[in-house]
Amino acid sequence: METKILRNISYGVYLVSSNDNDIDAGCVINTLTQITSEGPLVSISLNKENYTSEIIKKSRKFIVAIINEKINPNIISTFGFTSSKDTDKFKDYNYEVVDNIKVINEGTCGYLVCEVENIVDAKTHDIIIARVIDTKKYNDEVEMTYRYYHEVIKGRAPKKAPTYEEVEESKTTGKYKYVCDLCGYIIETDEELPADFVCPLCGADRTHFTKVD
Repeated sequence: METKILRNISYGVYLVSSNDNDIDAGCVINTLTQITSEGPLVSISLNKENYTSEIIKKSRKFIVAIINEKINPNIISTFGFTSSKDTDKFKDYNYEVVDNIKVINEGTCGYLVCEVENIVDAKTHDIIIARVIDTKKYNDEVEMTYRYYHEVIKGRAPKKAPTYEEVEESKTTGKYKYVCDLCGYIIETDEELPADFVCPLCGADRTHFTKVD
């Protein structure tokens, strides 16, 4: 089976967030689909191991923020490559609180407030079907597509994403070895890592790389 054709499917890039008993969680997704227009229903897909999925199942409510092309790439790195179990993903960015759920309002076009109606078991992932109960538009900026994320920002899909593809570590055996503190990508090079280096796996900038022995 030629799976490369799957790369031709169009996606957007979104931030989904939820809250349960004052526990905040959020992550990046690329699978948001509108199912109906009247009393609109949407669906999202989340890996079962994703902590945000666990919180949504408990609270039965979530917010999806639509990312635009002007977003700070570090927001995508933070929400895509760290866990809400041990990281306060919201603390360094602007957000508002809607129905007790934090939603990032910088680099986003607006949001959908959703209540869960059904959850479909898809083996590694859950397909969450939800009704849109409220919306807000922030601006008319261009929404980010997954193609833009890959080709312009040079970002990659995290391991728990349905579109994840394995990326090998650098094959070079060099004098210096660096590791990305967001996604764990390791690179070995004969020269110091340049200031403009960007992680090929998660898109993090040079400040996220630490030299190791």
